[in-house]
Amino acid sequence: MAAFLARRLAGALIVLLLVSLMSFALIWLVPGDPASAFLDASATPDQIQRLRTALGLDEPLPLQMAHWYGRILRGDLGESILLQRSVSAALIERLPATLSLAGTALLIATLGGVAAGIVAAVNHDKWADQATMSAALIGLSVPDFWLGLVLILVFAVSLGWLPTGGFVPFGESPLGWLRTIALPALTLGLVQLGFIARISRTAMLEVMRQDYVRTADAKGISKLEIVVRHCLPNAFIPIVTVIGIVAGALLGGAVVIEQVYSIPGVGRLIIGAIAARDFPVMQGGLLFLAVVYLTVNLTVDLIYALVDPRVRLT
Repeated sequence: MAAFLARRLAGALIVLLLVSLMSFALIWLVPGDPASAFLDASATPDQIQRLRTALGLDEPLPLQMAHWYGRILRGDLGESILLQRSVSAALIERLPATLSLAGTALLIATLGGVAAGIVAAVNHDKWADQATMSAALIGLSVPDFWLGLVLILVFAVSLGWLPTGGFVPFGESPLGWLRTIALPALTLGLVQLGFIARISRTAMLEVMRQDYVRTADAKGISKLEIVVRHCLPNAFIPIVTVIGIVAGALLGGAVVIEQVYSIPGVGRLIIGAIAARDFPVMQGGLLFLAVVYLTVNLTVDLIYALVDPRVRLT
């Protein structure tokens, strides 16, 4: 187990190094001078130079890179130009909203997708299978921002059941949190639910064709017991794989949905930074999301190793 985790951690560190290099290069990939891009057209050359000095852009490139990695090792992602505060503090402040959205959406997608996949596999080539997979295909084809606008129009504007946007922390009001997170999480979860359903169906069908499943059926064991005790545990590895992929996709999709529903999360902070040319937030946000994504993947790898000892040998 230790060797398995060491290999996975080494791979994650290499990815993190590449992402940090991309984050550093981000400020130079934008056309024009970064300091001039942030200030308006009326800025004087002296103001531009002062901002360049504050950002360290007047230093040699190797020295800038050394300072960048030195700050990362200290957990310092710099200071936001627009917010006039630490980027790390701003990201951590917005993280609960993003995790609430992505976590609830993942729960919806996982429970609904696995259940739909099992129903489709058990009723293979029947109307329930065809209806479930058709619905899953439609869900995969619908853009999440369009679905979000439709749900707002139906449940918030027409019926008035839920708010059109905003976010209430769970600690302030559990009911308020549920009301504000319901539509955004449903929007994200429904889009990914179809992906999990299709993979779950395929994994279940592969297991259900095995000889030991036929033997259990011949012994008169109930179909429910066969599915729960024999099929689902053995189909778990590909299902966990797709759940890990979906978790990363939900973090990326949260960037758009946070804009649609005006949720003050990390994604909305990064989009605001892009619009305002706040380069420290753009760089720190990209690196921060990469760390969260890698953490999710390492967690999935650990679950692999716990569920199937053979994975530890790979």
